[in-house]
Amino acid sequence: MMEIVETGPFNTVQDLGRPGFRDIGVSAGGAMDPLAASIGNILVGNPAGSATVEVQTFPFKLRFTVPSVFAVTGADGNYLLNGKEQLSWSARQAHGGDVLELRHPPKMARAYIAFAGGVDVPLLMGSRSTALRGNFGGVEGRSLTTGDILLLGADGDGLPLPTDGLAAVTPLRAMADAFPPVLEGVLQVRAIPAGEHHLFGEDAEAFWGREWRISSRSDRTGYRLTGDPIKPVMTVEMRSHGVVPGVVQVPPGGEPIIQMSDANTAGGYPKIAGVIEADLWRLGQARPGATIRFVRSSHDEARRVEKAVAAYIEDIRQTAPMVKRALKAMA
Repeated sequence: MMEIVETGPFNTVQDLGRPGFRDIGVSAGGAMDPLAASIGNILVGNPAGSATVEVQTFPFKLRFTVPSVFAVTGADGNYLLNGKEQLSWSARQAHGGDVLELRHPPKMARAYIAFAGGVDVPLLMGSRSTALRGNFGGVEGRSLTTGDILLLGADGDGLPLPTDGLAAVTPLRAMADAFPPVLEGVLQVRAIPAGEHHLFGEDAEAFWGREWRISSRSDRTGYRLTGDPIKPVMTVEMRSHGVVPGVVQVPPGGEPIIQMSDANTAGGYPKIAGVIEADLWRLGQARPGATIRFVRSSHDEARRVEKAVAAYIEDIRQTAPMVKRALKAMA
């Protein structure tokens, strides 16, 4: 059990979302960086989809009221436990009364705190994720507030809990060959041309060639981009169609919108591209004001990167139990 001591707006309980309900207007939602949330859970002995705390406004503090095992993943920079800096992407033991503090990360946008057993909030439509627009899920469908008490569930795998030493190599370091580097401060985001790409004529090529800045009006639903507008060469009447995370739509103003975790379930703006799924977690770690460039990709490349991510997760999943058993043997 933990008590929230300090928090800002939009910090919520999130897991990997509730897919399968878009036909009734319910977005899948879930963590903006599902890779970080998954790895944190594996490190503490949970299934990858257990509920975590997603922190996107800092500082954030909580107090453990009982002994717990936790891991902080996602954002760069280390956190504090009782005022002492600790290594992220590793499982640690907390005692009753310990205070965990997350400071503003140097570059990235979101951190995830996974707890052995998972955060115990009601399960709705197969998920514990908070849907802020729908006001359901998580803790009463809202952001966490000071004084909230979070309970722990029973998602752990029953293996002995480590006090130290169980850590993961960060995704960008472990999969350096699978993800393009940030070039001169510009995040390279791979995408595939979408259904209405051809309607933009020369502006379609401009879309790929220019840099876009993530607007301060961005949120979990979508990232609004600012830059020289692009416009279709013809007016086409479009019916509303299904939308998923990663779809890049162009509203009449000409500045694209990338649908994110809480993506609308349907929309009528033309689709110029779709970000490959394996790159969405990097977007989830991009702050408002960050600059991105779209890189034309392919289905084959998307599958190749997905396999690299799956292999990374599986390697940690296979390694974590062995390390736990070794720690028990040395105790």
